[in-house]
Amino acid sequence: MKTQKPVHVAIVRKVLPGKEEEFKTALRNFLGESFIQGGVQGAGMITALPGAQPNEIGILRTFASEAERDAFYSSQLFKDWDAYANTVTEPGIYRNLTGLEAWFRSPGQPPRYKMAIATLIGVVPTGVFLSYVIGPFIANANVLVQQLVFGACVVSLLTWVVMPLVTKLLKGWLNK
Repeated sequence: MKTQKPVHVAIVRKVLPGKEEEFKTALRNFLGESFIQGGVQGAGMITALPGAQPNEIGILRTFASEAERDAFYSSQLFKDWDAYANTVTEPGIYRNLTGLEAWFRSPGQPPRYKMAIATLIGVVPTGVFLSYVIGPFIANANVLVQQLVFGACVVSLLTWVVMPLVTKLLKGWLNK
């Protein structure tokens, strides 16, 4: 049986002028209500995104699977919320988080130094391993080709194999 992986979604909504507090209050209520929907594993609001306008609100959601995500966004609860939200914000921008940005997705994001240490723990062994495995095959290639192949292999292994394992193994420490 194939194990379902959690699905993380980032949403950004730009609130209409003067509607910021109304929207934040309504969003807090909706986030709480949304947990009655099966498969919703996490939800949170981020205000004042770095480099963003003060009226941009970020929303992070975690679902048990793609099917649960799709069921949530098809639910009447969400449709009613979206209809309301569209009266006080511009249409939301939705983006699935799949790569590096999803490695550290948790209710309380760890401090940056812990994320850096965890990443280093993943990168160093991956780089050493790939140096031995693919190094001999790309040794005579142009340096740009070497770096492109090596970088693609490192990023692929980190994204789909190494970092999910590292963050799982270090979960207790990362979330302290």
